[in-house]
Amino acid sequence: MDPTTDNAAPTGDPAAARAALEALRAEIAKAVVGQDPAVTGLVVALLCRGHVLLEGVPGVAKTLLIRSLAAALELDTKRVQFTPDLMPSDVTGSLVYDARTAEFSFQPGPVFTNLLLADEINRTPPKTQSSLLEAMEERQVTVDGTPRALPDPFLVAATQNPVEYEGTYPLPEAQLDRFLLKLTIPLPSRQDEIDVLTRHAEGFDPRDLRAAGVRPVATAADLEAARRAVAATTVSPEITAYVVDICRATRESPSLILGVSPRGATALLATARAWAWLTGRDYVIPDDVKALALPTLRHRIQLRPEAEMEGVTADSVITAVLSHVPVPR
Repeated sequence: MDPTTDNAAPTGDPAAARAALEALRAEIAKAVVGQDPAVTGLVVALLCRGHVLLEGVPGVAKTLLIRSLAAALELDTKRVQFTPDLMPSDVTGSLVYDARTAEFSFQPGPVFTNLLLADEINRTPPKTQSSLLEAMEERQVTVDGTPRALPDPFLVAATQNPVEYEGTYPLPEAQLDRFLLKLTIPLPSRQDEIDVLTRHAEGFDPRDLRAAGVRPVATAADLEAARRAVAATTVSPEITAYVVDICRATRESPSLILGVSPRGATALLATARAWAWLTGRDYVIPDDVKALALPTLRHRIQLRPEAEMEGVTADSVITAVLSHVPVPR
């Protein structure tokens, strides 16, 4: 099946939808080198109607990744550079007075898109950070008492720099918990970096994805069919109990001040279902839960200061929990 042709028309076939979403990885690889886990995480978030926090140093293609995903899915995307002077209305939109009609009309902000890249979200004050909360949770924006629905699909991909903290406003735990996944974007391997430089030497322009050969291989209709299939994926009582046991174990960890909330447990179950479906199964197994545990839970826990001083990380705590919680057979 050629997804570039067969997905031109809306389809309700889950198998065709899975093939189309699997084709995303190869299509995005035409522009972005070596970020398969991040691509998979973004697809999982879209399937779960969730949002993603991308953490990585500048220059590792976070913006290019989102633009490539939007191009391959034929979705609209906008980018907002979060700065200390950014106002909530700069994100959500505002009422503008029209002198010709003597009336106020709503001017939509950049949040009215399918994929919103909130670049360096921790560089803007909490008031502006919180302007995204209603959009992320309710998928609407309320201005002057009037709610306005956002497009579907809608995903916020917020980035933050893990190294430079001067002049930043760390996201509060309540807002971090709204993100379905936290994906770390690592520096490329030596070979991947050679491939990046070779592409640029051959004329690759990251601002021109069409010239790079990135084409739509899936549609919003494919995504909706996939979401229905994910919702029908079977979860046994044993798997549900396994997810709960993992999350409860984090609350008892001596290294943590804050463990995973019930919302985090719900998120882990949702991402495991999406991963199970993407890998070709209509039921969830423990390995699906383990595969998504780190990106789903790492931002939902808070380390004790003394544990941080000893070199303990969120990932190491979750890995230890996974090794100790009994796996259902």
